[in-house]
Amino acid sequence: MLLNILRAVFLALVMGVASGLTTQSTAWFPSDPRWAPLAPYSIFTAVMLLGLVVVAFDIWTPKKDITTFSAVYLGLLVGLSLAYLLSAGLRPILEPSLNQQVWGLVQLFLAVLFCYLCVSTLLQTKNDFRFIIPYVEFSRQVKGPKPLLLDTSVIIDGRIADIADTRIMDCKLIVPRFVLRELQNIADANDPLRRKRGRRGLDILKRLQNNPHIEVEVLDSDPPEVSDLDDVDQRLVRLAKLFNARIITTDFSLNKLAQVEGVEVVNMNDLANAVRVAALPGETLHVRLVRPGEQPGQAVGWLEDGTMVVAEQGRPYIGQEVVITVTSVHQSPAGRMIFGRVERQAPAAPPPTPASSSS
Repeated sequence: MLLNILRAVFLALVMGVASGLTTQSTAWFPSDPRWAPLAPYSIFTAVMLLGLVVVAFDIWTPKKDITTFSAVYLGLLVGLSLAYLLSAGLRPILEPSLNQQVWGLVQLFLAVLFCYLCVSTLLQTKNDFRFIIPYVEFSRQVKGPKPLLLDTSVIIDGRIADIADTRIMDCKLIVPRFVLRELQNIADANDPLRRKRGRRGLDILKRLQNNPHIEVEVLDSDPPEVSDLDDVDQRLVRLAKLFNARIITTDFSLNKLAQVEGVEVVNMNDLANAVRVAALPGETLHVRLVRPGEQPGQAVGWLEDGTMVVAEQGRPYIGQEVVITVTSVHQSPAGRMIFGRVERQAPAAPPPTPASSSS
């Protein structure tokens, strides 16, 4: 609301400036009476269009980075200062041998050159400096839900994109630059399986970025606070502390490391288990047994949601669909396992009725 009021006040001021310029329109075309009647309308329209373009650009770019503006401002300031100092030093040497127009072009070239170099350098290294108040660093304050740091495993897993499609997530997703590099390295691996997993991860990341209901930020570079670490898990933990964020992962070791360091972790496997239909002891399930279990007589199958089912005395029924009675459920960070005993073979589906042939 306040931003809209500011835009309205800006347009009103632009309209006032445009109206003031129209009163001086005769000074723009003093010697051409053909254009004099159109001058007020032309000037007013041009100034108002310029104001509308500025407001439209502000509306179309809602996500602005204050460090980028600070880097551009400081780069221009330093570039112009260096150009002025160099021009002052070269003036006694070059100005006597150059006419005024050429010397002006030399000064303009120096200003453009130094401004470009300074702005380009600061934009590429803006994360290494503090541009708001030099030498003062404040702790990062995050309004609303804490952002989520994505690691490589949860991106390749892919379920994060399905959860984002449900619009249940209202927090920012942050992808560190070193995680993106790791995904690219996996996608370029010689092993076909690893290459497939890496490309799947890149596709999932692109899907998240195209989702209009969530905000995904891929860091431009690694913050200097984590550049001295080689281990990716340690980098993620330190970055989570720096951003006051949570980590979402399917990696069991990263989960434990983050908990030891006091960082909040969202385990994707725990989240998936939480939304699965609960299987209580005494209930019956239909499952197809596909391979032998670890213990004698056991057989293993999977439900449609990926839950492993271990059937006691089910080895004779491998390759068949059976009805089991749940005896216990084992929950772990790696997933859920259901144990049960075979009651009977599931009834086969009735054969399709043949179509009657017309004589």
